Amino acid sequence: MIETDVLIVGSGPAGGSAAALLATYGIKTMLITESNWTCHIPREHITNQRTMEVMRDLGLESDVIEKATPQQVMGNIVFCESLALEEFGRIRAWGTDPARQGDYDLASPCKMCDMPQDLLEPILVNAASQRGANLYFDWKYLSLTQDGNGVTVDVKDQVTGINQKIYAKYVIGADGAHSKIAEDIALPMEGKMGVAGSIFIVFEADLARYVVDRPSVLYFILQPGSDIGGIGLGLIRMVRPWYKWAVLWGYDINKPPPLVTNEMAIEIVQNLVGDHTIPIKIESITIGKINDMYARRNTVGRVFCVGDATHRHPPNNGLGSNTAIQDSYNLAWKLALVLRGLAAPTLLETYNEERSPVARQVVKRSTQSIGEYGQIFDALGLVTTQDEKRMKEKIDKLKDNDLAAEDLREKLYLAIHNKSYEYNCHGVELNQRYVSMAIVSDGTAEPEWKRDKELYYQASTRPGAKLPHIWLQQGEKKVSSLDLCGKGKFTLITGIGGETWVEAAKKVAAQTGVDIQAFVIGPGRDFQDIYNDWANQREIREAGCILVRPDGYICFRHFNPTAIEMAVEFVSGAMAQILGVRKG
Repeated sequence: MIETDVLIVGSGPAGGSAAALLATYGIKTMLITESNWTCHIPREHITNQRTMEVMRDLGLESDVIEKATPQQVMGNIVFCESLALEEFGRIRAWGTDPARQGDYDLASPCKMCDMPQDLLEPILVNAASQRGANLYFDWKYLSLTQDGNGVTVDVKDQVTGINQKIYAKYVIGADGAHSKIAEDIALPMEGKMGVAGSIFIVFEADLARYVVDRPSVLYFILQPGSDIGGIGLGLIRMVRPWYKWAVLWGYDINKPPPLVTNEMAIEIVQNLVGDHTIPIKIESITIGKINDMYARRNTVGRVFCVGDATHRHPPNNGLGSNTAIQDSYNLAWKLALVLRGLAAPTLLETYNEERSPVARQVVKRSTQSIGEYGQIFDALGLVTTQDEKRMKEKIDKLKDNDLAAEDLREKLYLAIHNKSYEYNCHGVELNQRYVSMAIVSDGTAEPEWKRDKELYYQASTRPGAKLPHIWLQQGEKKVSSLDLCGKGKFTLITGIGGETWVEAAKKVAAQTGVDIQAFVIGPGRDFQDIYNDWANQREIREAGCILVRPDGYICFRHFNPTAIEMAVEFVSGAMAQILGVRKG
């Protein structure tokens, strides 16, 4: 029997990031996947700032940037008859609107980007392997049983045909939207699988002349039949600028999945492009379903599910792989501390408490975004795209000079503008707040939201929020406040007059065996608040303190300076609650 501390099933964004994180933390980790290599289809692609912060902590940010399409060429979400025909509106997306760019720049040291899944996964699994994780391809998960000390997992080596048994202290189920592990541990699910049908066609074509003046990731096409399946619009997606693309087209979920031939795929693509002379090279055709389901609970015993195993939703808002990677980021440091004997297993329960609400949120938001495309149809006075003549009349009406046309234009532009909730959903991506025993409440209420909390990120140092990004100065180098944290360590941040908190962190670290690094912000100290931004955002007195978890979330804060004895008492008490151990 093979033994390991953590067994991960699945090599997608969730599994690959979990393996890379655990290996970085020095945990004996094994990853198996029934595939013979990582994903070969560029399914997930939008990579938001929070995920790039995880990549930064892993030391992989530059690897992702090297292969990704940068934010500045992602920005035009276009709605049209086809790439070659009439365009009837667009919005600036992903923070590229001048009115929104500052929000994104202030929120993080990292830029969002477009990173296809087939390019991201090798970066993650290579990092995991290089850092000590053992990876096994062509190994299929069969079943598991748990006891009080671990999990016995039956797998099949698909190359040799030999069955194997693996005994792991903990198992992470990262086996996707049809997760057998989630089924085997009977996770309680809410929602429905297979709510719409989708045809995903990856192809190569030189479409530069159609997009040179409106570079983007997504082009939505209103054509006959586009309301069958999914969002109600055909979609051309840039995979690699400007020669590799993907098309998303629907089919009637109430009928058997269609057999899409190469010729049929070319016709779909050429119709959406609006040019039947352009050469098309089909790379792959995938028939799939769109789901609307999330797990009300994501763990049972020693088995934890991450990624699509717990949140199965449309690609809208680009939340899939982002949420999956952030699931693993939340879980990995907790497993590491428990496996080292530095925290009680109760810490692991906070993974469910903190991430299950997020699974519900992203599924609901993605599904709502699909419904919002209906506003475009309503504005045009369309019930279906099957009546091609009526559809063409409505689009042509946009050009007329009369009150009815003016009203039509206004309704359509408002409907398109409302898609900012999908394509500038900064708050959905960054405003997640955790409530659990791994967050020590300071008794304060959540600050009032000053702007729409789905569209706008609002920084806070209240426990349960992500540490705000602030540019600090260290010698001749500019450093983000986020770079003070991570690498599997807790971080205590204080200011001039808060030196007792630094001493307390050292004492508590010695008592608990948990790494707690401490920094003082101020002139002549570890870091200088050169723009006075930290002073404006810290929400506590200069000599108060903020304690940050390894995943960048604030878990404790104290507003005021205090004597060393009380500082030790406060930090020790906070760590005892977080780690689930008794003080002393």
